Amino acid sequence: MSQFTASHVIHEFEHEWRISMIQASNVTLRLGKKALFEDVNIKFTEGNCYGLIGANGAGKSTFLKILNGEIEPSKGDIIITPGQRLSFLKQDHFQYDAYSVLDTVIMGNERLYQIMKEKDEIYAKPDFSDEDGIRAAELEEEFATMNGWEAESDAATLLNGLGVPTETHSMMMSELPANEKVKILLAQALFGNPDILLLDEPTNHLDLEAIRWLEDFLIDFDNTVIVVSHDRYFLNKVCTHIADIDYAKIQLYAGNYDFWYESSQLMIKQMKEANKKKEEKIKELQEFIQRFSANASKSKQATSRKRALEKIELDDMKPSSRKYPYIDFRPEREIGNEVLTVEHLSKTIDGVKVLDDISFIIGREDKVAFVGSNTIAATTLFQILAGEMEPDEGSYKWGVTTSFSYFPKDNTELFASDDTIVDWLMPFSPEKDPTYVRGFLGRMLFPGEDGVKKVNVLSGGERVRVMLSKMMILASNILIMDEPTNHLDMESITALNNGLIKFPGVVLFTSQDHQFIQTIANRIMEITPGGLIDKISTYDEYLDSDEMARKRQLLSVQNEDED
Repeated sequence: MSQFTASHVIHEFEHEWRISMIQASNVTLRLGKKALFEDVNIKFTEGNCYGLIGANGAGKSTFLKILNGEIEPSKGDIIITPGQRLSFLKQDHFQYDAYSVLDTVIMGNERLYQIMKEKDEIYAKPDFSDEDGIRAAELEEEFATMNGWEAESDAATLLNGLGVPTETHSMMMSELPANEKVKILLAQALFGNPDILLLDEPTNHLDLEAIRWLEDFLIDFDNTVIVVSHDRYFLNKVCTHIADIDYAKIQLYAGNYDFWYESSQLMIKQMKEANKKKEEKIKELQEFIQRFSANASKSKQATSRKRALEKIELDDMKPSSRKYPYIDFRPEREIGNEVLTVEHLSKTIDGVKVLDDISFIIGREDKVAFVGSNTIAATTLFQILAGEMEPDEGSYKWGVTTSFSYFPKDNTELFASDDTIVDWLMPFSPEKDPTYVRGFLGRMLFPGEDGVKKVNVLSGGERVRVMLSKMMILASNILIMDEPTNHLDMESITALNNGLIKFPGVVLFTSQDHQFIQTIANRIMEITPGGLIDKISTYDEYLDSDEMARKRQLLSVQNEDED
C-alpha cells in the first residue's frame, strides 16, 4: 500500500461506516492558474467497478495518482475506510528487474512480502535465540492470518490466468520481454484481494485471451475497482458506474459506458429541441433508462441500479463539454464488382517468413478485420497492397474502379518535414485552396490558427487526425487502415467508428479495439503460422466459434510439426 501524504487522510469512521470505500472530499488540483479539478466530491464503494472517463488532458491518470497518494492535491482530502488495502497498477517495467516473477507478484501485498522475507532471515540465522523464536512465532501467526501459505499458488494462478507460462515463474524479471512484464505487473496489482483496486489502462499490450480473463476476474471481483481505459468494450463489460471528468468536476452515472454515451447524446438532442414539453422529455429519458438499466456484467446489481436510474431527472444530467470530430468518408467514385485479388503472396523479413502463400478475393461490400497476435503479418500485407513493399512471391491485382487510401501504423517519417498542416495536406486536395483544406481540419478539431502548426511538432493523436483528414480529402473507395485508433481519445475513436460503419466502400483494417472490430467488420481474417483463416462473420461470432478455434489450433500444430 502506498504511503499517504498529509492530505491523504484516513479518517476514523463511526461504527455504521463499515462498507469499504475511498472518497475524494473537496479535492482541488491547480496547475499554475488552471484548475484541473475544482472541489471534487465523489465516493467509490465496494462491489462496484467505476470507469473513469474524460477527454484527453482531462486528468484521468492524474486523479488515480491523487487517489493513490502519488500526487498531493492543492486542497481537500482522500478518505479511505480504516484498515483497507489499496493496490495500484504500476507502469515502470524495469522497477522489479532484480526480483523473480513470483516475488514481484507477491510484492503486490507489501506487508505479506515483508513478513516472508523477515521469516526467511530469522530461520537462516546460525545462532537462533529465544527472542528470534518469539518473533518468528508472531510472524507465523500474522502470516497465516494473511493466507500466506497460499501466496505462491495464488500468484501462480493469476499468472497462468493472464497467460504467463509456469516455466517463467521462477525466472528473473530482467530476463522477460516487455509484453510479459505487463502481465506480471497486472498480476501484482490483482494479488491478495485488495480492498481498493486502481487500474490505469490495464488492457494495453494484452492479448485477447488475457483481456478476456481480466474481464471475468473484474466481473467476479467483490471489492472496489476504479479503471481508466480507452477500450469501450472492456468498460461496457466490467463497469457498473461511469465517473465522467468534465468542467473540472467528476459526475457519477449508474450503468456502463454505452449508457453514459447514449445518455449524453440524448441530452444534447433534447437541448436542441427546447420547445418540447418537459414532460415529453422526461418520458423519453425514462424509456431510454428502462432499456439500458440492466448491465449483464453484474446481474445481481441490476435491480438496485434500475431503481437508481429511475430516479434520474433531466436536471440531474448536464451535457458534456467534449467535442467530437466529424469523420465522414465519401468516395468520389462508386466501386465496381472487381475489387482486389491476392494470389499466393509470400514475404520473408530478416529471415522470418511473415507471409506464406496467402490468397483471397475481396468483394465490393467487404469490411475486413485482420485479427490475431501476428500483427507483423497484417502490417506487411498492407504495405505490399499499398505499394510500399514488394512480395517475394505471388501477386495482387486491384480492380479498375478502385482507389485506396493507406493509413500506416507508423507515420513518423510522413511528418518529418517543416510544412504546416495546411501545406502538408494541399498536395492531396483536388482544390488547391487553403480554405477547402481548412474545412476538413475544422471537422477534425483543428481550429483556424492550428492549420499553421508545423507537422513535425504534432502529438501522436494530432498526427492521426491529420491522416484522417487526408483520407477524407482523397475520397477513395477503399480504406486500408493499420491500427487507426492508436493515440486517439475515446471521442475520436467513437467518431471514427461511426464514420467507418457509414462508409459505403471497402475497408481493410487492424485494431486492438474489440468494439471497433465488432461494429465495423463483416468478414474476419487471421494470418496464422500455418495459413490464412477467412470467415464471413462478426468478430464475436468468430471468437465464439468452436470451428474457428479448432482451425487455429490445427494450423498452429501443423506449423510446429513442420518446424
